[in-house]
Amino acid sequence: MAQADRTERIAAPGGADDGSAPAARRAGFLGLRHWGRDARGSSTWRRGLVIALLAVLTAGLLAFHAEVPNSVGNLGSLLETMLPWLGLAVPVLLVPALLRRSATALLALLLPVVLWANLFGGLLSDKSGGKGDWAVVSHNVAAANTDVPGTIRTLVDSGAQIVALQELAGKHLRAYESGLAGAYPYHTVEGTVGLWSKYPIGEASPVDLKMGWTRAFRAEVTTPQGPLAVYVAHLPSVRLKAEGGFTVNQRDVSAQALGDAIEGESLKKVLLLGDLNGTMNDRSLAPITSQMRSAQGAAGDGFGFSWPAAFPMARIDQIMSKGGLAPVDSRTLPRDGSDHLPVTAGFRYN
Repeated sequence: MAQADRTERIAAPGGADDGSAPAARRAGFLGLRHWGRDARGSSTWRRGLVIALLAVLTAGLLAFHAEVPNSVGNLGSLLETMLPWLGLAVPVLLVPALLRRSATALLALLLPVVLWANLFGGLLSDKSGGKGDWAVVSHNVAAANTDVPGTIRTLVDSGAQIVALQELAGKHLRAYESGLAGAYPYHTVEGTVGLWSKYPIGEASPVDLKMGWTRAFRAEVTTPQGPLAVYVAHLPSVRLKAEGGFTVNQRDVSAQALGDAIEGESLKKVLLLGDLNGTMNDRSLAPITSQMRSAQGAAGDGFGFSWPAAFPMARIDQIMSKGGLAPVDSRTLPRDGSDHLPVTAGFRYN
């Protein structure tokens, strides 16, 4: 009987008493309700809150970058200069979000993804629009250029009809003048900036950038389609200093002066070629960017970062236009002996 009793007490397979694991709980919506409960029993919705907070903060900087003040170290301008790189926060935060198996963090990461795509997604496609009437090049050739002959070859091989150069040092100026003379019969130099052209150049006049020496000028170029005003400019450099933050005050004063000169231009069709030491997102360049169109933004392929040449992180070399000059393509040229990449754009004269 004892043996029989023991036999009767043997539970059916899968029963509660057979020592097997209990049946799995229902997973919930998309399996997320009980996805990866930890030893403390925290659900996927309660973990990763710090990661989610960082994702929301990244989204806030993307959405409200214009509200970051410049009063402390010009942080607003610094943020706007490097704004596209905020997108790197997404993959950085995605790794711990997956390791923590946090649905909250993953959902929060959608915010910066959507905002970044809204701000910069359009730059990732090729927006070129066919052949233009002529092309231009702008290049900060660098006073410490290590390969002036190579730079001259790059400029000539570009096929551009109009070339603007910045940071022309005295010891290299003659080399550029002689090296470019065969391809560009017309040229003018004011201070440390110059313009070379296949088309006639009218009288050039300096633009006062409130710096005490000439780093910008205006010239009239007569193209086969008609005249246009060409501004060549090299705005003051910016610096990142421990004691002063992101120093842009002189650059901002010069940007306002250049913007005022362009606004008062009598010709309808205007080109601006130069190293502006700032990106199109930088609020401090608003006196210029509010009235002109970026060739890279309108007809480029990608971000077109131009500086530093060894690992480009920002587009501070700009080609901009207004008044019926339609950009049809924009890109950077191969690296030479400068710390900037040359930038080029094609235009249709409407």
